[in-house]
Amino acid sequence: MSDWKREIKKCEASIENVCTKGVDSDVAMAKWLAEQGNRCNLTFLLAHADDGVIWGRVENGRLVTSDSVASQVSPPLRYVTLQQARLFGPQAELLLWRDGDGKPHARLTSDDAGNESPKWTQAFDEDQLLWGTDVEPLDSGFSLMRDGAQGLGHAVPLSVTGAYTEETRPLRLTVRHYLAEDDNGVVRIVASRLCNLAVEVPK
Repeated sequence: MSDWKREIKKCEASIENVCTKGVDSDVAMAKWLAEQGNRCNLTFLLAHADDGVIWGRVENGRLVTSDSVASQVSPPLRYVTLQQARLFGPQAELLLWRDGDGKPHARLTSDDAGNESPKWTQAFDEDQLLWGTDVEPLDSGFSLMRDGAQGLGHAVPLSVTGAYTEETRPLRLTVRHYLAEDDNGVVRIVASRLCNLAVEVPK
């Protein structure tokens, strides 16, 4: 694993609410996520539901989710069980969630403020290490990654090859943390978003 250094970078980030009209069923939600992925150039999906974690990828105008290739470890993406879904890429993240009344809401965090004043101007990236030492190739470019004596696993939307140990787990989830100064002049993390999912081959 490479050494992580906190390098603060300049950015002009913005945040905006996104209309979720019509997102009220499984089919409508999947279609809406695919449309948003195409519109905002977002590739990967990470969703948390009442019954587990769902990975996905937007490809050729459609959303492919992990339950379609590994139903033994991934629940289906369902509207009634969804807690939150993050659709992300290098430039932006779309966060979809349901409130206490079950109504959908969404916001887009982007590193392109356009002609508007940026919400934040500084950020740093953090690579989070994900579970997975034993690899099983799946359909649609997914890989089943298992870990530990109990073989706990998840199906990621990447093609992974090779053999790994607990010291050389290859999956990295990049999180971008945005910084701002509070009223006391202290710089703090004020928001975070997902940026990328990748395989880091051990040296």
